[in-house]
Amino acid sequence: MRCVIVTGMSGAGKSTALKMLEDMGYFCVDNLPVPLIPKMAELLSVPGTEINKAALGVDIRSGQNFSELEKILKDLDQSGTRFEILYLESSDDVLIKRYKETRRFHPLSGKGGRVEEGIREERKRLKFLRERADYLIDSSHMLTRELRAELSKIFVENKLLFAMCREADLNLCPLSR
Repeated sequence: MRCVIVTGMSGAGKSTALKMLEDMGYFCVDNLPVPLIPKMAELLSVPGTEINKAALGVDIRSGQNFSELEKILKDLDQSGTRFEILYLESSDDVLIKRYKETRRFHPLSGKGGRVEEGIREERKRLKFLRERADYLIDSSHMLTRELRAELSKIFVENKLLFAMCREADLNLCPLSR
């Protein structure tokens, strides 16, 4: 079972990445509430399940429960649950431009707030995830096809390495914790 937590900055391309991972054969859930992550991991680890690759979109939209994520990830580590973290980010300038182009509000700035303030606060709250990430992709200047190629390199072409590391359970493996 390969489980990927897709997270990162709002506007950096998480939803797009999840759609691409779905095209690559992953079972995907976007905006999964943080308290459901352990239950989802448990369901995915049941022997004989049809799902052998899953991507879970988790981000700041989870609201108050988002603060629980760091503890939940530590608990998953301690229980031996294997997962990877894909963190997507973009520069502040690019994120601001994307928000202006779509005329959407940043989840932390609200309707009357400034996008810049929301971005700054989000970076602070996501710092622990960025530091824990197995894969960090800066989508600031990426075309959609470039993001797809990068995800394919990591999650399709790297599949053999993941399988070998899982079987060998090597501490040196870049995918093991």
